[in-house]
Amino acid sequence: MNKCKSFEPSINSNSKILILGSMPGIKSLEEQQYYAHPQNRFWNVMGHICHEPLMPQFNYSEKLITLLNNNIALWDTIKSCKRIGSLDTNIKNENPNDIKNLLKNYPNIKTIILNGSKSFTAFKKYFPDLSEKYPCYKMPSTSPANARYNLDRLIKEWELIYSFL
Repeated sequence: MNKCKSFEPSINSNSKILILGSMPGIKSLEEQQYYAHPQNRFWNVMGHICHEPLMPQFNYSEKLITLLNNNIALWDTIKSCKRIGSLDTNIKNENPNDIKNLLKNYPNIKTIILNGSKSFTAFKKYFPDLSEKYPCYKMPSTSPANARYNLDRLIKEWELIYSFL
């Protein structure tokens, strides 16, 4: 079982939406980049949301800047855990990130988007008071493991973000 640790948040003072994943997968941890697995649809979905169709081909820093320019922050619900492989179902001994402090330091965040079931359940478990203070939306996971959603269906669901930008 491998020890996994999430990254620092990508956020600035203009961020209005906080997207929370669960824990980066193996490829992301190796690359030290959010959503680095080539089959994860996150960057394709965000390219559509941010009206930047070439976003998946951008370098990593350009992707983060594009999100920030569109008032979207990125982080994970889980700070550390033990896990075999990349599946959220294999997460054990999880510890949450300090999301309360992050929101205190970035008061422009008004909406929280949870990327997938594990992010949602961990958020509800560790931060039940925040889900009463902030509008929180569980979105279908962009992970390739979520085969029930093709890219078009994911984009349609994630377009909810438009109403918060």
